Amino acid sequence: MFASKLSTATLSFLYMTAAASPYSSSSSLVPRAACAGNTPTTRNEWCDFSIDTDYSTVVPDTGVTREYWIELTDVIVAPDGVARPAIAINGTIPAPTLFADWGDTVVVHVTNALTTSTNGTSIHWHGIRQQFTSENDGVASITQCPAGPGEVQTYTWRATQYGSTWYHSHFALQAWEGAAGALIINGPATANYDEDKGMIFLSDWGHATVDELWSQAETAGPPSLDNGLINGTNVYNDTGSRFEMFFEEGSSYRVRIVNGAVDTHFKFSIDNHTLLVIAADLVPVEPFTTTTLNIGMGQRYDVVVMADQGAVAENFWIRAIPQSACSENENPDNIRGILSYSNVTSTPTTTGWDYTDSCDDETPNLVPHIAKTVGESTAVLEQAGVTILNGLFRWTLNSTSLLVDWKNPTLLQVANAVTDFETDDSVIQLSEPNVWFYMAIETDLAVPHPIHLHGHDFFVLSQGTGPYDAETTPLNTANPPRRDTALLPPSGHLVIAFETDNPGVWLMHCHIGWHTSQGFALQFVERYDEIAALTNITTLSDTCSTWGSFQETEGIGQEDSGI
Repeated sequence: MFASKLSTATLSFLYMTAAASPYSSSSSLVPRAACAGNTPTTRNEWCDFSIDTDYSTVVPDTGVTREYWIELTDVIVAPDGVARPAIAINGTIPAPTLFADWGDTVVVHVTNALTTSTNGTSIHWHGIRQQFTSENDGVASITQCPAGPGEVQTYTWRATQYGSTWYHSHFALQAWEGAAGALIINGPATANYDEDKGMIFLSDWGHATVDELWSQAETAGPPSLDNGLINGTNVYNDTGSRFEMFFEEGSSYRVRIVNGAVDTHFKFSIDNHTLLVIAADLVPVEPFTTTTLNIGMGQRYDVVVMADQGAVAENFWIRAIPQSACSENENPDNIRGILSYSNVTSTPTTTGWDYTDSCDDETPNLVPHIAKTVGESTAVLEQAGVTILNGLFRWTLNSTSLLVDWKNPTLLQVANAVTDFETDDSVIQLSEPNVWFYMAIETDLAVPHPIHLHGHDFFVLSQGTGPYDAETTPLNTANPPRRDTALLPPSGHLVIAFETDNPGVWLMHCHIGWHTSQGFALQFVERYDEIAALTNITTLSDTCSTWGSFQETEGIGQEDSGI
């Protein structure tokens, strides 16, 4: 199946709550009292909490565990009418959307059934802070060893934030073979709306797999992919079908957008409709309007769209436009879906909004609703660059290209009391708790990079062209934008800050898939002395022992950075 509807039986297999499931080991949990959350006219409320509740310090105690079972399989799919191999989760691409409420505990059992490709796997919960649960972050070579075919990995974490995000494999290039899906955590919002339309998943797509294109990427540079998909579907020449979304005149709709591309910066728009932006990544923002939304790889935005254009037309184009300033695609003007005010769609004749082709961030427009001030610190500077190692492109930070070992993840090293890390582990140790840490990343190359940090939302203190200068670069510390993925501009700099309030091993990397695999990353070992006590060392060691035996038996070699 490809992006198909799940049967009732499949849904039962996919999801259970602790209160309802006889199969859950947590069935003794008592569910919270009934709570409607909010209504179309009270979206700023959430049970006994509200949009004004500081979610970084207050989390509802729901007493609910959301339990899911997902399975990765090798499949043949044709999302735009052209068949090719891929990796599906529970038979679909994108994977099924997982849901939770703010404060819930989430348990996901991941079965690796990749028996054809004999791939390992891990699943990362993008943007989830994993407060004191670093071992559940799901990053191969950093927080775990890969799980081999036939193995089951269980992840448990608390939904301390709310909003829109996604989950994806964090092993090799699997996320861009189809192993990714939406993750929605219900909570309050900064604007009212009538109906939640869920996630619109944007991706680029090749008729050759990213694994098949890897050799080209590391020897000749990033390949141009053949097409793009909206929620797992599009047309190509005379094949395929378009994504469709339906509105009713006079109603308002929340739409959640994620860029899950390997190497495409999109501008998203809906002809004739204005977008009211209410959240960036998992951070509620003061609402602002735009007609065209910049969205980099790994980023998410929540928007409210008013259905007030029924008198203009019945059908409108939904557009995901690759920006040629930093992205190449063979079908750039035809990555489209259809918004319809009718029960029957037809080809729209509407015209898109004017825009300037550029790879920008929405940073100037982002004002977090919960205001915070950043404390003082001194920035650590990292210079991003590219080098050739053994004839292959590798990205570097301060001349080091990250290279970590599937069989010996950093978290296991910490648990085993290792304190002297290899240079190409690219470890920065942050030993002092609850202090501010600043990092400045700069590049003199005319290539932008979406920088994603695990384990934290970071504050964007500065983002602009030219190098960072500690003496002259102004830093915004008064409620600056905060999120988990922000753009390092071409030939520019990005200065971020976060507080050392989350012990663990946390990866920071460029979210261009090629660059991640080519070593554009580093890792923070935060509050080393506390990490081992927070880690289930037995489970971690057993997973690594099993993986090590599998890798040796199958003769599998590691050809990338390890993440």
